[in-house]
Amino acid sequence: MSQTVAFIQARMSSSRLPGKVLLPLAGRPLVAYMAERARRATTVDAVVIVTSTDSSDDALARAAQTEGLPCFRGDLNDVLRRYADAARAHDAATVVRLTGDCPLIDPAVIDTVVHALQAHGADYASNVDPPSFPDGLDVECFTRAALERADAAARRGPEREHVTLWMRDAASGLKRANVRAPADLSALRLTVDYPDDLQVVRTLVDALESHPACAGRAFDLYDMLRVLGERPEILAANPHARNEGLAKSLAEEALSRS
Repeated sequence: MSQTVAFIQARMSSSRLPGKVLLPLAGRPLVAYMAERARRATTVDAVVIVTSTDSSDDALARAAQTEGLPCFRGDLNDVLRRYADAARAHDAATVVRLTGDCPLIDPAVIDTVVHALQAHGADYASNVDPPSFPDGLDVECFTRAALERADAAARRGPEREHVTLWMRDAASGLKRANVRAPADLSALRLTVDYPDDLQVVRTLVDALESHPACAGRAFDLYDMLRVLGERPEILAANPHARNEGLAKSLAEEALSRS
């Protein structure tokens, strides 16, 4: 058991932009575009779409098959259990967690986070605790043992839904590592949760693919920053808060306890 497997967590029933993972980006379904970028990470042995067994995700599973992407299906609401089951099915020693709303994920950032896990002998590593990279370049990485511990110990609803919440709690006792960007870029929004987010990402991809500096190669974070510096109006179109889904889950939990 030595594989490092990147799981792209995706579903069709997004409340803010339903079916977003199959919307077109540069001529391909968004999740397939993202998977192709993730596959370029040198530390990753396999990329797997991790979705649910709910009928709403049948179209996603079919699209994954068409695109030649492995697809694991598990519990719709207990996403932590879905990850644990997927790790067992794919014999993953190390799991990279990516979410399907991050089509611009940078393979070099994935590699940096995986290397941080290894270099520090950590159970969990990320670039989100605290965040300093743009929203949409989020990477989390953890050992199979840490995932199994989380699946056995996590009890709260948000911990089951958001997979790594228990791991990031100091009470878990896990050894953690965090990767920081060269500067605080956390205010930049390059994720896809709303229609205007998708338009921003499409505009940026078009600009990158036609930019002379990117000719003949895949673009990276620094290319994105270069284009956004030249065209700052691109990001003016999607002024949303970061991690709205997590904030909503925690608020709902607080209300249920009151």
